[in-house]
Amino acid sequence: MADSPSTTHGFPGRLLVFEGLDGSGKSTQARLIVKWLRAKGYRVFFTEWNSSELVSQTIRRGKKKGLLTPTTFSLLHATDFADRFERHIAPPLQAGYIVVSDRYAHTAFVRDTVRGCDPDWVRNMYRFAPTPDRIFYFRVNVATSLGRKIASRQKISHYEAGMDLGLSDDVSDSYERFQSRLRHEYERIATIDHFRVIDAERPVEKMQADLRAQVATLLKGFPTAEVLTRATSS
Repeated sequence: MADSPSTTHGFPGRLLVFEGLDGSGKSTQARLIVKWLRAKGYRVFFTEWNSSELVSQTIRRGKKKGLLTPTTFSLLHATDFADRFERHIAPPLQAGYIVVSDRYAHTAFVRDTVRGCDPDWVRNMYRFAPTPDRIFYFRVNVATSLGRKIASRQKISHYEAGMDLGLSDDVSDSYERFQSRLRHEYERIATIDHFRVIDAERPVEKMQADLRAQVATLLKGFPTAEVLTRATSS
């Protein structure tokens, strides 16, 4: 993907995507970038995976009752993403905002494929999703991912550990096996989808400095809210 600030999606705004394993630090980095961009005077909109009001409750109930097959899982998340894109991603992009997305279609490309869905079938469902301006992939070892999850004292969920695939009866072991498969798939599509790889084994501050430098280059010449206001009032 080129380094120029021109877009491939055709919207006036910019679309920044954060991808990676659970525990890679991508969500923390996405929120820090949002705060930094707002402090710089940019108009920013933040969105995250599986947050559509249309189907998020259905997905949660399905997970809780263990009713989701890989295909159902895939279809529900595609519906969630389509609704979220139409309602919450496309409008701010059209309005010239910077949209920061914690996970995008690539999460489905990876998870659904690992769960046994045909990769081409999955990509075809998301063919409406435009190419982001940047996809930051937070590369982390599975052992680090598990260690961070344990340190955070967050319960590892049934699906997060891939327990639905019958990989192991032990949650931690299943998590490592499942996340290893996800990591392999992320690495496989990294070149295909032009990921910008971030070494997520580093401290938060170093990752954030790296991201800010890359984002600043991308946004060179992109107007802040103040510039837009002056242009409108003149």
